[in-house]
Amino acid sequence: MAANPCEKIGLRICFIRFFLLLCLAGIVIRSFDIQILQGKALKKKAENTYVRRITIQGDRGLILDRNSNKLGASTEAPDITADPTQIANVRQAAGQLVQIIGGSQAEIEKKLSQKRRFALLASRVAPHRADEVKKLNIVGIYIQDNSKRFYPNRSLAAQVVGFTGKDDHGLEGLEFSYNDFLEGLTLKTEEYRDGQGTVLDTGKKKREGLKGSTIVLTLDKKIQFFSEQALEQAVKEHRGTSGMALVMQPATGELLAVAHYPEFNPNNYGDFSRKRYRNRAVADTFEPGSIMKVITVAAAIERGMPATTIINCEKGRYRIGRSVIHDTHPYDYLTPSQIVKVSSNIGAAKIAQDVGPKAMYYYLNAFGFGTKTGINCSAESSGVLLPLNRWTNIDAVAMSFGQGMSVTALQLVSAVSAIANGGKLMKPMLVKKILSNSGEIIQDNKPCVIRQVISAKTAGIIKEMMSTVVEEDGTGTKAAIPGYRVCGKTSTAQKADKETKRYSHSKFTAAFAGFAPFDNPALAILVVVDEPRQNHYGGIVAAPAFKDIMARSFNYLNIPPQTDMVAALPREVSHEVE
Repeated sequence: MAANPCEKIGLRICFIRFFLLLCLAGIVIRSFDIQILQGKALKKKAENTYVRRITIQGDRGLILDRNSNKLGASTEAPDITADPTQIANVRQAAGQLVQIIGGSQAEIEKKLSQKRRFALLASRVAPHRADEVKKLNIVGIYIQDNSKRFYPNRSLAAQVVGFTGKDDHGLEGLEFSYNDFLEGLTLKTEEYRDGQGTVLDTGKKKREGLKGSTIVLTLDKKIQFFSEQALEQAVKEHRGTSGMALVMQPATGELLAVAHYPEFNPNNYGDFSRKRYRNRAVADTFEPGSIMKVITVAAAIERGMPATTIINCEKGRYRIGRSVIHDTHPYDYLTPSQIVKVSSNIGAAKIAQDVGPKAMYYYLNAFGFGTKTGINCSAESSGVLLPLNRWTNIDAVAMSFGQGMSVTALQLVSAVSAIANGGKLMKPMLVKKILSNSGEIIQDNKPCVIRQVISAKTAGIIKEMMSTVVEEDGTGTKAAIPGYRVCGKTSTAQKADKETKRYSHSKFTAAFAGFAPFDNPALAILVVVDEPRQNHYGGIVAAPAFKDIMARSFNYLNIPPQTDMVAALPREVSHEVE
């Protein structure tokens, strides 16, 4: 009996259903095997293919001058990395890479033969080299975003700004002192690639949020440039070994320039000797010489000595115990103002005797000598000011004209600025503010008065005396600026000979310190030239550089001349008195 067609169809449907159930069961079993039993292993295998764990280092923060000009910045400099497990032909890949990134082919082959998933082939390469590597299309070779430090103005303010090492960590200058602020944050994250190995997420957006803080300095790029130019000319013209020039705002203590010569290029710091790196304005000390006479006279005036006092200068030779003090030119009787003007050692010595050792020590210390200024620069020196109980009978006298003690250039310009601003010693400022990578203010430094050293009245009297230095027959006529009343003081200090332990007759430190305009001093400037050989007087070596820096800065800052001074041009004298 033939089968019923309906029954045949029912059997077929049952068979199909059974077959589909078997397939579904197979899928379920396979899914269970893939997702549960082999899930972890397969996930790890996939991640190894498409995901790579990397460490992202944020760029260092900017170093800017007061007008937001870049002094230190980070520029694109990618890393060349590899996943050795993906390299098909190690020798061929190494041969191609070495032509672009340099180095040893054997070393590259060694790195590419590792069983690890990551190898750093070259760090911080030029962007065009990274592009060349990318064009090779070698599977397993990657370009990872990175940066390196760059100094766009090369040697400008190099000793102040400093530089970083190959690891982008600060090694010198502010790069070192403020490394914790400048250094970018580190983030461990994942990098994703497609089936062809192309990076889908380079981490650029993530790196932006990891950038270090920005340091805004008090320096002014233009005035720094003026200072470095004038200083270089002074050192070269007079065949000195080195020099420094500092520009400060007396009212605030802000440093607008800290110049050194010889200079160096922080982009290639390895090409220069280590002594070039040092910020000598805060680290090196020297005997200040005759600039200290204004401090001595200030102490005497503050203690009640009349400015009209007549002092016997002994015709150029004065004995104190076994020591004899000389003046370059013999003088009979001088007032304190004349002592400052012609720079009489004997006059300063007699004033110091009248002031007495205890008061001399007090005022030297009050003006900031013998202690660090507190500026955040590495290796700042406190100079040398012996404790009072170690002074001999001659020490107070010697210090009155700048011998027997040592100072830093920063201490000296700060002391002169204290006279300029009415007797207030300001804390020197080099960093104006610190900003986060989002622009928020982390630190905002304000002018800080350390102490009132002398009264405003005494400071005004000393200013009058210092203004005579650049007038006719003064020692600093070469510092005079037409249209402005300038205050200053020259210094020609003998250097101590380390071998003979006596003062040298051939090695000197020539300096000039001063400020202007008289009525409202905008700038205080110190110029120091070490061991000039063409001429060694401060009024001839350093004063012209002071004038150049001051005049160009006034023009740049739009500080107008005094109308009553436009025609007042002092006559320069042919001799220099110290």
